Amino acid sequence: MRHRLYLQIYGAFLLLAGVCLLLAALAARQVFRDFHETPVPRQLAAVAQMYAERIPPEHAEERLSRDEERLGLKFALWAADGTRLAGDLDGPLDPGWIHAIEGPGISVRLEDGRLLEVVYPERERTPRKRRFALALVAFLGVVGLGCYPLARRITRRVEALQRGVEVFGAGDLGARVDIPGDDEVSRLGRSFNDAAQRIERLVDGQRRALASASHELRTPLARIRLALDLLEAGPEPAERQRLVDAAARDIVELDELIGDLLLASRIDVTPKVDRAEDVDLLALAKEEGERVGATISGTGGAVRGDPRMLRRMLRNLGENARRHGGGSIEVEVTGTTVVVSDRGPGVPLEERERIFEPFYRPATHREGRDGGVGLGLSLVRQIARHHGGDVVCEAREGGGSRFVVRLATEQRAVSTSD
Repeated sequence: MRHRLYLQIYGAFLLLAGVCLLLAALAARQVFRDFHETPVPRQLAAVAQMYAERIPPEHAEERLSRDEERLGLKFALWAADGTRLAGDLDGPLDPGWIHAIEGPGISVRLEDGRLLEVVYPERERTPRKRRFALALVAFLGVVGLGCYPLARRITRRVEALQRGVEVFGAGDLGARVDIPGDDEVSRLGRSFNDAAQRIERLVDGQRRALASASHELRTPLARIRLALDLLEAGPEPAERQRLVDAAARDIVELDELIGDLLLASRIDVTPKVDRAEDVDLLALAKEEGERVGATISGTGGAVRGDPRMLRRMLRNLGENARRHGGGSIEVEVTGTTVVVSDRGPGVPLEERERIFEPFYRPATHREGRDGGVGLGLSLVRQIARHHGGDVVCEAREGGGSRFVVRLATEQRAVSTSD
């Protein structure tokens, strides 16, 4: 089961928010706790009742000021119309239990309509404002401590990915990252590893191809140089003509090799088909089949593609069958599928993928001028994949090989006459 990183973050924030709300509720309960839950002396209500019965209106302010110092309480007296008569407490308040800034208290209504307020100051307890500030600091501390592990877990893995990318970008194509888990970051790490592996294989393949191309280019060049050296010696006319003909064939081989290399490079750097046209594969197969004496069969069908590349693909398949197919070549076209069959010795199972690698030639096909250089089938696969398809090599019943090309391009029906 895949773990979504955004769900983990969202769940962590919800959990953290729940913890913070709980702490905020506890802090609010501590700061704004109910009067009945505080240690207010039981005598406070009795004192308020006593003063409500006995306090004289004419000496109220003087008596309340004297008793504040004597009893350690705070008093306030309000007239019926709300005018302050004594004390400095906030008010007036309705009768009942109160919790002023100074501490808990009680407010009672006198018989003549005055309002008496008695408060027990919290001398030994932390004032409300300070408690609120401490609760706020604790709240922010919990939020900070809760967010840090989550943020560090994400950034630590992103930093590991960044280090891997930097090492890879510095030239170490074997660099990989190890990011555990199954969320977006870990999947990004695996995608990087897959891309790095493909790039490493591609660069290694290009290096091998460059080395092989250098070797293959030297071979005809060496033969041409040898022919020129022999011509300078002034051979007989017949020998001279033989040397000229051989040099001409080497030049043609050299030109074809360079053309194959350029085509392979162009296919690699071109993400899409350059010239998309309606191409009749059966007609192309017939034209190229005549060059190698192949038997053509199938039904007409047009595909969208580059006609020059598709022609080159069919030509390479035909030339490969002519070189190694034992003289019997059959080409069958069905819609977007082309099958080229021969009666040659066949290709061993372990080499049926390797023959599509650039410059790869089986051991039995390495010698001889007409053995090819190992680019023909590689170009076939490149062209097929460039057109959204692929090519595979299969064993043919009764002996030989079958090269099956399937193109995943749009097919249109065409009328074809033999």
